[in-house]
Amino acid sequence: MLLPNSLAILGQTFAGQAKGRAIGVWAASGAISGAAGPVLGGWLIDLDSWRDIFLINIPLSVAAIALAFRYVPHDSDGADEALDVLGATFATLGLGALTWALTIGSGRHGWTMMASALALAALGMFAGFIFSERRAGRGAMLPLVLFTSRTFIGLTLVTFFLYGALGGLLVLFPYIMIKVGLYSAAQAGAALLPLPLVLSILSPLWGNIAARAGSRRLLAFGSLIVGGGLLLALRIGATTSYWTGGFPAFFVIAVGMSLVVAPLTTAVLSSVDARHTGSASGFNSAIARAGALIAVALLGSVLSLKGAPLVAAFHLVSIAGAGVCIAAAVSAFLLVDGADASRKSGR
Repeated sequence: MLLPNSLAILGQTFAGQAKGRAIGVWAASGAISGAAGPVLGGWLIDLDSWRDIFLINIPLSVAAIALAFRYVPHDSDGADEALDVLGATFATLGLGALTWALTIGSGRHGWTMMASALALAALGMFAGFIFSERRAGRGAMLPLVLFTSRTFIGLTLVTFFLYGALGGLLVLFPYIMIKVGLYSAAQAGAALLPLPLVLSILSPLWGNIAARAGSRRLLAFGSLIVGGGLLLALRIGATTSYWTGGFPAFFVIAVGMSLVVAPLTTAVLSSVDARHTGSASGFNSAIARAGALIAVALLGSVLSLKGAPLVAAFHLVSIAGAGVCIAAAVSAFLLVDGADASRKSGR
């Protein structure tokens, strides 16, 4: 609930180049806190128990509540629309059933009757979701009119592909470092630092450029650079040091993602009218999480391996991720409009 609402507030508060800069700062702020998360979480795991990582959320939540009460203005439109409970239920059950099915199907027992039944149930839930959204019309949590925009469809595909590839890597890479490189949990978390640090520095810059020059080229080239970083991950092995294997790959991936994160969000908010910014940002966030969720669920068979087979499987996953990034770049080139809606409307 927090992520799409924060973006919707930015989308309604800023316009034009100011929106791009604001979203760049938003992405940089997330990256800065993301830099501390893996290291602090790994340290707590090494210190005591993985359960301690959930305690981090308590002081952060208290601070977020205080900031929201102090700085976030009340809505001014006075709208009193009912929540789309039916649509939310279908979407939640569908994603849950799909993830469960993929988790079982990618495990050691393969596609059992249980996994197949869950997959069919997920399809049924998604069909029910589409039907309920069509009936809800303007009151739907995801108005189907959004999909009449080719740009919105393209941005959705870019998000799904790119965050799917990245989500799988962010789970598998620390696992490789711990199981093969014999890193501690804190060291494995620190190995991810190039990604959030580079994002925090470069995201405001690219967000500003996207607001002036459009997002399509940045999305396409950024996706290709991320794919190149995934191919560099093929250098990672049992005897490879972090500085010659992991660091170059993650640095290149970070540079590619810095071209994508803020421009992608800016393009999503600019591709719809003000009324639908909340729905568009919420759906885009859900697609990003779904892509990562599905990728992680498919890693079940890989995570059960050890030694050289685990490294070989990691290399195959990296190649597959690079292919997915190419699909993201193609989606951006073919479907995303070269001129963002914010610039075409003169805002």
